[in-house]
Amino acid sequence: METITTEQIHEKLAECIRQSGMTQRELAQKLNVTQQCISAYVTGKKLPALDTLANLCALLDVEADYILCLKKY
Repeated sequence: METITTEQIHEKLAECIRQSGMTQRELAQKLNVTQQCISAYVTGKKLPALDTLANLCALLDVEADYILCLKKY
């Protein structure tokens, strides 16, 4: 089993956010967080809380397993 790092999770999360076609501001409004939070997710400074991650996955139409590097797609 390969160890999963927070850096890998940050990379997947940032990739999904960038590919969403939504601006950071739009995502922030839909998730009821600040734009600075979304920016911190993209830059790797912060990981979302579990409930925010779940809502972000639903909004981006991506499985949490992908962002958490548990499945390769």
